[in-house]
Amino acid sequence: MKPDWLKINLGGGENYARVGRIVREHQLHTICSSGRCPNMGQCWNAGTATLMILGDVCTRACKFCATQTGRPLPPDPQEPQRVAESVRLMGLRYCVVTSVDRDDLPDKGAAHWAQTIAAICATNPHTAVEVLIPDFDADTRWLDVVLAAAPAVIGHNIETVERLTPQTRSRASYGTSLKVLQYLAQHGATTKSGMMVGLGETPQEVIDTMRDVRRAGVQLFTIGQYLQPTKLHLDVAEYITPQQFDEYKSIGIEMGFRNIASAPLVRSSYKAGEQLRVESGELRIES
Repeated sequence: MKPDWLKINLGGGENYARVGRIVREHQLHTICSSGRCPNMGQCWNAGTATLMILGDVCTRACKFCATQTGRPLPPDPQEPQRVAESVRLMGLRYCVVTSVDRDDLPDKGAAHWAQTIAAICATNPHTAVEVLIPDFDADTRWLDVVLAAAPAVIGHNIETVERLTPQTRSRASYGTSLKVLQYLAQHGATTKSGMMVGLGETPQEVIDTMRDVRRAGVQLFTIGQYLQPTKLHLDVAEYITPQQFDEYKSIGIEMGFRNIASAPLVRSSYKAGEQLRVESGELRIES
């Protein structure tokens, strides 16, 4: 049974309906629904959603993720502009875009990523764009394509501790993710990463992971409780207390992260704009 601190508000109301309508009418995919995020009601009711590009079928099969796995359709050339127009209709000053893994594409989807970022910025010149990208197998050619598009924040999740990575993630490796994050940071990006807890890791392993990510140059970090999306996915080993999340946050700030969001229902894109404020057209990291 889930503890009281994981009880959620399913949401509803005018904004929830409006966001749902925009998503349907523009044939969009969201990680909110594909990933069965527990915060979907709250975020949609607040008028925000994390948009997912390159379809809703992933070429990988991570044991924690509810996104379907299979053979994806070719990228939709109209999708970047549809996403940009949806951001405009939602009135977002800060938007988050993620994607499925597209190992079937020669460039892993990097060009489509760049086109989407460019379309959002052209249609919404006062909107800051945060992207949560796959690892692109740490191929710097494709990382450079995303870097050149100049999103405000580039995120890539480490997901879990090193020991649990082989049984949790598909194809992705702990070392590859660190290489991606380090490359992005070394090339001037504001970088972000995140992880789940409650999969059987120890507190020391969480702290070691935070230290590895910080050494890679990451500035923003998120920690949230893993919740089993279906019975076919990994079991929850433990429900981490809010007090432990607070302790992780304190340790992370001492390590030098510029901002940490650490709480049971935190997800990498949850209230992402609250980690960075848009002030007079410039981004400022909240401490």
